[in-house]
Parts: sequence; structure tokens; C-alpha cells
Amino acid sequence: MEKPQISAAQLKPALVPLAAVSLVLALWLGWSGVQQHVDTQRRADISQLRDQAVGEAHNALGVEHKRLRERLAAADMQAALQAGDFAAASAQLTRGWAGASEGEVLAQDLAPDYAQLPKGGYGRLAAMEAAMVADKPMASIVRAGGKPVLALAAPARVGEQLVGVAYLQLPLQRISAALENAPVDGSSYLALRQGGFSVIERGDTALGNGAEALAAKIPGSDLRVAAAVPDVAGGPFGLGAIPCFIAAVIFAVLGFVLARLRQRFNAPPPAVDEGPVQTLAETISASPQPDAHDMTPSSQAAASGPLAVDPGIFRAYDIRGVVGRSLDAGVAEKIGHAIGTVMQEQGLSEIVVGRDGRLSGPTMVEGLIAGLRKAGRNVVDIGMAPTPVVYFGAYHLRAGSCVSVTGSHNPPDYNGFKIVVGGETLSGDAVTDLYRRIVGGRLHTAQEPGQLSHRDISEDYVQRIASDIQIDRPLKVVVDAGNGVAGDVGPRVLEAIGAEVTPLYCEIDGEFPNHHPDPSEPHNLNDLIKMVGRLNADFGIAFDGDGDRLGVVTRDGQNIFPDRLLMLFAADVLERNPGAMIIYDVKCTGRLPGHVLRHGGSPLMWKTGHSLIKAKMRETDAELAGEMSGHFFFKERWYGFDDGIYAAARLLEILAAQPQSPSETLNALPNGISTPEIKVDAPNGDPHSFVERFRNEASFDGARLSTIDGLRVDFSDGWGLVRASNTTPILVMRFDADNVEALKRIQDAFREQLLALKPDLALPF
Repeated sequence: MEKPQISAAQLKPALVPLAAVSLVLALWLGWSGVQQHVDTQRRADISQLRDQAVGEAHNALGVEHKRLRERLAAADMQAALQAGDFAAASAQLTRGWAGASEGEVLAQDLAPDYAQLPKGGYGRLAAMEAAMVADKPMASIVRAGGKPVLALAAPARVGEQLVGVAYLQLPLQRISAALENAPVDGSSYLALRQGGFSVIERGDTALGNGAEALAAKIPGSDLRVAAAVPDVAGGPFGLGAIPCFIAAVIFAVLGFVLARLRQRFNAPPPAVDEGPVQTLAETISASPQPDAHDMTPSSQAAASGPLAVDPGIFRAYDIRGVVGRSLDAGVAEKIGHAIGTVMQEQGLSEIVVGRDGRLSGPTMVEGLIAGLRKAGRNVVDIGMAPTPVVYFGAYHLRAGSCVSVTGSHNPPDYNGFKIVVGGETLSGDAVTDLYRRIVGGRLHTAQEPGQLSHRDISEDYVQRIASDIQIDRPLKVVVDAGNGVAGDVGPRVLEAIGAEVTPLYCEIDGEFPNHHPDPSEPHNLNDLIKMVGRLNADFGIAFDGDGDRLGVVTRDGQNIFPDRLLMLFAADVLERNPGAMIIYDVKCTGRLPGHVLRHGGSPLMWKTGHSLIKAKMRETDAELAGEMSGHFFFKERWYGFDDGIYAAARLLEILAAQPQSPSETLNALPNGISTPEIKVDAPNGDPHSFVERFRNEASFDGARLSTIDGLRVDFSDGWGLVRASNTTPILVMRFDADNVEALKRIQDAFREQLLALKPDLALPF
């Protein structure tokens, strides 16, 4: 059979596009090869500067460490140490040492420095604690007189016996000169870092976020030199620079050959009349436009019987109310309109919206989006998602603002709004200002409604965590989501980092048929404890209704309260960030600040409330925070918002790295005798007025009182707290002590004072 032949007429139309494609590919590959070559050279140059800075800093530290060891080993110093004369030892430490200042030798308990906190400064204490833990001279950077200086600390011994610790300060230039003089141009970045703080930065600071990939540690310290160059995408098809050049030559030759072949055909290609071409504007004009009614979905609901906007739903750190009583689509639209107005005033246009699994969620979201669009804001609806995934969306989609429509751990008929505008979680006056805008009619209405798009980012969230966390060994975990919205994403994250997950009540059901999704209530963990024991799992994880809180139980049935988990998280974070600020709320154990200090951190007690904690983190640049309710806020390696799912992943990472079983590690955390949160109905439904009276009239002899949030009374062997809930009309109490006797004494003292104000107050202790 004769084979079919391809004629010149058939071949001619294909030659032009083939030649053009070949030449375009040649240019693309050639340009990619050039970019990769430049990037390789730039990385080599900045790596050389980094290594030079590290080497010179290491050598300088070696000289200073040697001098410190020699000072401590000198005969006069040893005599002073043996006699316990720390004043004489301190006087000898820096004598004749050029640039050295603040020299001091202290007893190993560091009692005077701890007594002066916070006035004495946490950085100095952290340096001395680090030297004693490492049992060798250590260097760190502290602030003195408003500027960074180099701190040296070393254990002071008499023979083999540790008797104290030496501390002194030197000019930072002793170790930073090479970095400060390095020829860093505007297309690269070099920095001296300690923990999450950049002490010195050179070059393009916009590259700082990615500089840890090229960071190198300075031996003998917890300092490092970080470096970065602009990201250059890999070559097409994964090709390196040389293969790109070779492929470019091949495609260039191919394009040349095809072009020459075309010239052999005399006849031009036939013209094709494709008709008039529409411009983008004409295409948009021809597209169907949304009906005006679609942009105000709550208008019909409002017309059928709108609710008045209740000022009581605007709480201290979010908006929350009962659907059908204080919340409906019309109220949601007004809230969205007010949020959009605030955004318009700040020049913000994009916002991410998501909701939990409550039955009222779709209606609330519909109204909220209508109000946001009315204010001209562009909305990305990510659908049903845990609150931390909504927060993540604000970063991942570069919106900077978001609203999570959620009732959190409240009953099924509740719903609410957690709001972030321009990276700041609204709280206090910022929340009540939304109400004032609504009732005052101070709402911006745009000439054109904002755009609406839909996006599922759950897999992006899972992969973002899995790309950073992979556990060292498999762990068997039971996850109880309480039928909340974390039931889908939570197990997926833990499986993605290497855990074997058994789901319990992970089917999303807005009625919460099995138990209330609140892990801070111990009875809600009973089924989880039973399942962990039945399956012989390593431990159990519980999430609340919207996934921003975490509960943990061990194989032997112990409920590990969040303040003890915070100890574990703090120790881990402080290994990489010595001196970092760790924030905890007023409901946390009194053993927590001491634990943080012993691990070289700076503890700070603050008010309860997720938005209040986040605001304090921004103010203090804290690396980690936590609340007794189970909110954990990681700034180190994460974004600083409260995320129960991410906290669970970090917990697995820590536990999998320990040689002990998870139960042994968790049960070994410092502990005493403590109660969970005790919730008491507030007299007349007004907890704030009662707590104010209690704070003014109660008297506790010999105790230290704190009025940051309610009244916390600290004794030498324990403490008690009474504060007003900002979400429900209840009093929140907690007690913690070294032993049962102390706990009973503290509770008795509180009972006496509380009943003096309200004799019929029903106290469960």
C-alpha cells in the first residue's frame, strides 16, 4: 500500500509557528540560563561574605572567651571565690580589660537579679542561665543604654565545684566588624541575628524574611549570620544553567532551519478573516453583570423582619450573639458594611472570609459579604474553614484582612465574627467603634460593589505546615474535633507531618451531637480519654469548635492543662531564641514564669483574650504566647495568630524528638494541685461590676495582688483568681497551689471574701 505523502502546501502553514516557537524557547532558555548563572555567582559571593563574618566573629569570641577563662582561673580570683567574696571577684573581673564593663560575679542562684525583675532586665539573666546550663562560656547580645552590646557569661568554679557565674559586657563591634564592613550591595542581604531579632542588617532588608535558608551559626554563641539573595525561579523543566544554554542553542538552530525552509516556499500563507477582535473592555461589557439584588442578599430577610443592632454583641475581643435573637443576615450585613468602611479609611481593599460548621453560617456569611461589597471591598470567600485557616488566608492570599464567622465553643444557636483589619485583630474600642458607626450612619457606600471570588486554601494550609514540620518517629494520636470545623483539616495536617491519626467526632455537624466542642471543660474530654486507652494510642488531641484552641490528654488519662503545655512550647522556642519574650494570661500557673526564666526566657503575664494577647505580642515582639483556655500563639516559624491545629503539629514535633514516651514527657512537666477554670453565674448577669466591687473591697494579708485582669492573688505557695468573662455573663475562677492544704486555704480565703459581697453566691468549692 502506498504511504500518504505530505505536500508542501500542507507543510507551509506549520513552519511559521514552529519557527517562532523554537526561537521563543531559545530566548526563554537562554535568559533562564543567564539568570541562574548570575544567581549562582550572587549566592557564592554572599555565602563567602557570610562565612567571613562568621569566621571573624568566632575568632574574636574565642579570644574573649579565653580571656574570661583566664580571669576566672587567676589566683586572686580563685581566692575571692573560695572565700565567697563576690564583690572582690567582681572588681577583678574586668580590671585592665579594654572595653569591658558591667563586670560582676554572682552566686549561682542569681537571687539578687531575680529579685530585681523586671527592672534588672531579662537578657542579662538569660545569658548567665545559658552559661550555667551549657557549663561553658557563652555569648549573647543584650540591650544596654538603648543599644545592643555583647554579653559574655561563664560558670565560676573553685576546683570542680560551681560557686557562681561571671558576667560582663563588651562593645558589639568586637564580633560585628566584619559584617559591618562587608561589601554588601543592594541586591543581597546580610544580618547578625539572635533568635527572631536582627541586630545588624546590611543590604536589601526586604530579603530578610527568607534569610534563614542561608544562615550560619557563630560557634560558642546563640548568634548567627543570616544571608539572602533575590529568589530566582528554577530553569524550565527543572534544567540548570548549563543545560538551559545547551537547549537554547538547539532550539535556536531548529528555529533557524525552519525559517530557512519557509523561505523555499514562494507563495505566502493564505489570509484568514477572523472577524473583528474584541478588546478586554468590550469582552467585559458583553459579559452578564450581577443583578443588583444579588449584591444585597440580606435585603429580603431584613424586609421580612429585621433585628435591631444589639450593642451587647460587640464584646471585648470579637462580636458574638444568638442567631434569631441578636444576629441575622441584616445585622451581619451592617457589620460587614462597618468593617468595609474601616478598611476603606485605611486604604485596604482585599479581605478573606470563612465560616465554621454552624447551621447559621451560610446566612451570616451571605450578609457579611453583602456589606463588605457594599463598601467596595473585594472579598475572597474560602468557604467552611477553621478560624486559623481564615487567619492563614489573610497572609497566604496577601489580603491582610479577614473575618472568621464563628461561634467558637459556644452553643449551636450562637454565631459571631472574629475580625482582622490590616493585620490587627480588632478588640476593645475598635470593636465597639463598629457599633457606633452603624448606629451613627457613618458607613461608606462605594459607587461600584466590590468583587467576590471563591477559593479553597485548605490544602495550601496543610502543605505549609507539612513543609516545615515532619516528626522524627511515628506517633499514634486520637483527634477529637467535637464535630467542629477542625474535623477535616486537623487530622489532615497531623497525617501530613507523619502521625497515625484516629478521628473521633470529626464529622462536621453544627448541632454538636456528641459533646460540646470546648476542651477547657474536662468532662468534654472523657470520650477522648477512653478512646486513647482503648487504642493504646500515644496521646489524644482535642480541638474547640473553630479550631483555634487545643486540649491534650495522655495515655494514662491525664488532662495536660494548657499552661503546662506552654512550658513545653516555651522551652522548645527558647532553645533557638534565648531571651525571647513569652506571654501568658492571668489564669496560668505560677510555676510558668520560673520555668521560662530557667530556660533563658522573659516571662510576661497579661490579660485574657486572643486579640488582647496578639496586640501585646506585637507590642513586645514576643516569640510565643499562650492562654489557659488553650489558645497558643507562635510567632517563631509561624504568623503569631492563635492556632490549635498548628500548635498540635508543634507538640507532635517536640514529643517525637524525645527519647521518652509522650506520656512520660508530658507528665514530667512541673505540676502542682490546680483546678480547671471554674465558671460561676454572675450576680444580676453583670460579671464586670461584681469583679470591680471584689477588687475594691477584698483584702488578702501577706499576698501580692495583680489587677491586670480581674483580681489575682499570689501567695508564697499558690494563688487564686477571679475575673469577668468577656464572652458570657459568668465569673471565671481558678486556683493553684503547691499542695492540697495550701489549695484549700486559698479557696477558703476567697470563699470568705466572695460571700461577704454576695452571701447567696453559688460556689462549687
